[in-house]
Amino acid sequence: MLFRHSLIKELISTAAGAFLILIGIVLAQRAGNLVRLAAKGILPNDAITTVLGFNMVKFLPMVLSLSLFLAVLMTLSRWYRDSEMVIWFSGGLSINRWIRPVLTFIFPVILFILALSLFVMPWATSKGELYRTQLEARDDLATISPGVFKESGNGERVFFMESFDELGNIVKNIFVQTLQHQKLGVIVAAEGSRYTEKNGDNFVLMENGKRYEGTRGSAEFSTTTFEKYAIRIEAKEAKEEPPSTQSKPTSELVSSISSTNNAELQWRLAIPISALILCLLAVPLSALDPRAGRSANFILALVIYIIYNNLLSIFQAWTAQGKLSTLIGLWPVHVFFSLLTIYMFYRRGRQLPIVPSMFSINWLKKRRQTASAS
Repeated sequence: MLFRHSLIKELISTAAGAFLILIGIVLAQRAGNLVRLAAKGILPNDAITTVLGFNMVKFLPMVLSLSLFLAVLMTLSRWYRDSEMVIWFSGGLSINRWIRPVLTFIFPVILFILALSLFVMPWATSKGELYRTQLEARDDLATISPGVFKESGNGERVFFMESFDELGNIVKNIFVQTLQHQKLGVIVAAEGSRYTEKNGDNFVLMENGKRYEGTRGSAEFSTTTFEKYAIRIEAKEAKEEPPSTQSKPTSELVSSISSTNNAELQWRLAIPISALILCLLAVPLSALDPRAGRSANFILALVIYIIYNNLLSIFQAWTAQGKLSTLIGLWPVHVFFSLLTIYMFYRRGRQLPIVPSMFSINWLKKRRQTASAS
């Protein structure tokens, strides 16, 4: 039918726009947070892109779910605002006729979200945790940012490097403060570089500098001028922690029965299930009330989305802690919002009179033909 074709076409374009906007917001927020960590020396500069990629994969199912919800809500709200829904209702269509085209549009995306939630998201979480462990095992020089003082892991050294070259191998204006055997040493050099010996030991080689050494609280310091001075950089030993529940494969969650694993499995299933329920709920929620204003239904929809996800998180925590039976789990939340969806369809169906009118259908066809021709 005409309304199905036009509805699916507009849903696709609206969902694409909403997805690009949401992914841009998440990308900017996560990138800003990672850049802030890199500026403080907590995260190496070369690790920002990799960590950001893992984070985006983890957030992708939630972004797709919200994009579908907003697409259905925004599209049907525009139809109500432009009186197109009134024409369809007066032509003999009920609000229940919108369920099938909405399901046709969201079903492939729901399957994609299910695959992401069950397989891709735990893989990204596992790789992210492994990468963070590798970062923790890197030496102190790997985490230094230009213009930032960086303290070594054992607290015996403080590094400062003003700038790097394009490849990051040559550094300018190096400052190193050391504390060994209650003696304070300060080393300054015009430039330096990093190299690795055959046995794998890492060194920073400083050139054309001076070394000051003395006891804290005393005015007596010795000064040494050098052409080359090498400092050995010790690699850190990262603690290998067991994989988190979020990083376990879905097959392991199914085979290993426990409250924590069951809660995580239900959470992964809850993402596509909630996306399906919210998209159907958006159909009756999109009806505009002229007395409430155009933004009232959007505010209500966002509040429902936030409440839904928060309740899922609370029930997941209760299930993981053993406060709720694994047979109950997160299902009461889905049942409640499913009943709310059915009630909203029933309420909107009673409020909208169905009066057949072929004139209305012909008028709408002519309006769409005129719009496409222009």
